[in-house]
Amino acid sequence: MDLNSMYGAKIAVVDDETANVELLQRLLEMEGYTGVSGYTDPREFLDSCRILPPDIVLLDLMMPDLNGFEVLERLRGSLDDFDYRPVMIITSDDDRDTKRQALSSGARDFLAKPVSPVEVRLRVRNLLQTRFLQLELQRHAEQLEDRVRTRTAELEEARLEILERLALAAEYRDDATGEHTRRVGRESAALAEALGLPSDQVEDIRRAAPLHDVGKIALPDTILLKRGSLAEDETTLMREHTTVGASILSGSRFPMMRIAEEIALHHHECWDGTGYPDGLRGEQIPLAARIVAVIDVFDSLTHARVYKRAWTTEEALDEIESLAGTKFDPAVAEAFLRMHGRVPAGTATDTTHLDEAGHE
Repeated sequence: MDLNSMYGAKIAVVDDETANVELLQRLLEMEGYTGVSGYTDPREFLDSCRILPPDIVLLDLMMPDLNGFEVLERLRGSLDDFDYRPVMIITSDDDRDTKRQALSSGARDFLAKPVSPVEVRLRVRNLLQTRFLQLELQRHAEQLEDRVRTRTAELEEARLEILERLALAAEYRDDATGEHTRRVGRESAALAEALGLPSDQVEDIRRAAPLHDVGKIALPDTILLKRGSLAEDETTLMREHTTVGASILSGSRFPMMRIAEEIALHHHECWDGTGYPDGLRGEQIPLAARIVAVIDVFDSLTHARVYKRAWTTEEALDEIESLAGTKFDPAVAEAFLRMHGRVPAGTATDTTHLDEAGHE
C-alpha cells in the first residue's frame, strides 16, 4: 500500500461545535494528512458527498436538526460503496446502547469525548489502512476481471475464426471463390442498417450472417452439388444443415454468436409458416434470420453454380418481390427492394419458394 496516497485521503470531520472541528483538523494535519475538511452543518457535508465522497468520516452524534444517526442513514442510502467508507463516531454520549446503535447503523469505530489525540491518530490510521487495502484488492480484482474478459474475448475470436473457416470450407465445394458468405455478411448488414437497427446489432449481423450455412459442412457432395431437384430423402437431409449449424454455433454467451445460432437455425423459415426446421410464422422468426433469408436467396440467384445459371438482377428482384408476404417478411423485402431502387407494387400470394442452394 502506498502511504503517500493514504496521507492524501479525503477526511471529513462533522461536528456542530466549531472548536471540536478545528481541533480534529489540526490534529490530523499535524499527522501529515492533507485532505481534511471540516463541517459544522451536516447538510452541507451530505451535499459535498454527492460530488466527492470522503474516504473516512469523523462524525458527532449529538447535533441539532440532523443528528449523527440520521447522517449515517442518509450516507448508507446515497453511497453505493458505503460499507467500504469507514465512519468513526466521536461523541460525548458514551452510553453502551448508543455505541451499539451507532455500530449497528454502519459506523466502524466509536470514541467518547474528550478524545485522546494519540488514540484518534491511531484509529484513523487503522481505518484508512483498511480502506486503502480494500481499494487495492478491488483494483486487483478488476484487473483480473479485465484479463479474464480479454482472454475470453480472444478465445471467442479464435472460435469465430475457426467457424468462419468451416463455413468457407463448406462453401468452397459449392462456390470456388468462397465469396458467397462474405457477400451475405456485407449485404445483410446493409439491409439491417436500412431497417434502422442500432449500429451494434448491424455489426453483430455483419459478423454472424456469413455463418448461416456452416451446417453444410456435414452434407455430402452428392446432395450439395446435385443438378436438378432433390429427392424427398435428399431434401430431408439437406434441411438438416440448419440444425447442424445451430448445434455447431450453440453454447456461446456472446450476443453475436447467439445471433449466428439463430440465423443458422431459422434462415429457411418462411413468413407464412411453411419453412423449416420449426415452421415458425411471421415475427416468431428472429429478425436477423428474416434479413439473411432475403439476402441469401438473392445472392444465390444472381450467381452461377454448377447446377444453375445466374439470374439477372431484375429477375432476382422480381422473385424477391413475388415472395414478399409468403417466404419473406414483407417489410424486410420492401426495404431490400428499395435499396435496389425498386418501389414494391405489393405482395403476392404465390407460395413457391427456393431454398438457399436454388433447389425448389
